[in-house]
Amino acid sequence: MTKLSGLCAALALWAAFGQPSLAQTTPPTADTVVATVNGATITLGDVIVTRLVLPAQYQTLPDEELFPGIVDQLVQQEALRQTLGDKLSKKSMLAITGLARSYLSNEVLLAGTKDAVSDAEIQKAYDAKYKDMAPSLEYNVAHILVDSEDKAKALLAEIEAGLPFADAAKANSIDGNAANGGDLGWIGLGATVKPFEDAVVAAPVGKATGPIKTDFGWHLILVAESRNKAAPPLADVQEQITAEVRKAAIDAYITAITDKATITRTLEGIDPALSKDVTLLEK
Repeated sequence: MTKLSGLCAALALWAAFGQPSLAQTTPPTADTVVATVNGATITLGDVIVTRLVLPAQYQTLPDEELFPGIVDQLVQQEALRQTLGDKLSKKSMLAITGLARSYLSNEVLLAGTKDAVSDAEIQKAYDAKYKDMAPSLEYNVAHILVDSEDKAKALLAEIEAGLPFADAAKANSIDGNAANGGDLGWIGLGATVKPFEDAVVAAPVGKATGPIKTDFGWHLILVAESRNKAAPPLADVQEQITAEVRKAAIDAYITAITDKATITRTLEGIDPALSKDVTLLEK
């Protein structure tokens, strides 16, 4: 073999085996095919979108376990889908349209309100709700609930004779708080039914009173202490305020969009019960 022929052979080997493959040099994209099913492709993008909507417990699985698992799921789904061919039922077509409508409208909402929940807006909403709130009293209350006035009076007599209120509650109350001595914790005005609230407001601190009649039965009440209820710090209600700001932003955005749309509703003459008649999807 001449030097030239040896060089040619070496170049041929390099051309055949030495060059890096396209898969090695081209970074994967959303269009990169990860599987095919009877010629239908499943892409890396399909995997990513599927992973986005997985329940939280699956999101924490290792990538090397979750990735092939998602591919397997998509392969199975595609194989099942293909058994339908091109003949989709009216129900399937409407369901697909509904899912697309729901997904796309949600995407629009997310994009349209993404800047609505800022620290400034949360602070503004907090100030509007609590800044000018007048202090009000709240009460640390325990109670005993029984089914008759006579039983309530007998228990009150025992308590006044020295039986601890909590012990009387544990042994006799038919309320769900009996196990913790009838303790209701701190309650503010408007948190209970009116007869109970009126009795709490009028009760002397530290002295059992009653019986009080409500729709639930007969109560004995013990107000341990009262205090002025001030506005809660922002940190304590931030989650609630954030949800309120987000809902207000979404409601406003939906209203703005629908107000611009030409909408006609033609419900007259249609029995509302037809909304549950699935047989219409078979016609």
